[in-house]
Amino acid sequence: MKATGIVRRIDELGRVVIPKEIRRTLRIKEGDPLEIFTDRDELMLKKYSPIATLERFSSATARSLHDLSGKLAVITDTDEVLFAFGEGKRDLDGKHLSEEMDKILRDRRSYTANAVEGGRILPPVRASSEEYTAQIIVPIVSGGDCLGSIVLLSRDEGMRMSAGDLNLAKLTAEILANQFD
Repeated sequence: MKATGIVRRIDELGRVVIPKEIRRTLRIKEGDPLEIFTDRDELMLKKYSPIATLERFSSATARSLHDLSGKLAVITDTDEVLFAFGEGKRDLDGKHLSEEMDKILRDRRSYTANAVEGGRILPPVRASSEEYTAQIIVPIVSGGDCLGSIVLLSRDEGMRMSAGDLNLAKLTAEILANQFD
């Protein structure tokens, strides 16, 4: 752990204010759930990711999605790529989502783009240098909350995402969302 040099007092209700600079750096927004850990006399707060709690299920789901679609299959929470399977997974694993992905997740709307048809391919992660030719992004929504997304990507020249690919991504997002209902 790294000391910040910032000291805050607990108020009469047991609340502590997390400084704005730290919230911005860690991308903690109002309403975000935080998980609390203790170890002797230490207290640690961590952003809670429901999708990450399904680690085995989610990683197997990414593998199956890749096997069925033949595309690079990605599962994210609202901040970063949790699981990727297929060619190019190393370029995405553990990386923070791009601002464009954040907007898609906030809007809770699916997004499909095929470069061959003039569609705008959004960078899935920050500072991405990878060139994709087709993509599908489907938010995972449970109880009105966006928990993350299912993403299918292709680098193949002339590739188009089909209605079948979109339906597969939507079904996968629904299956993951149902784990939290």
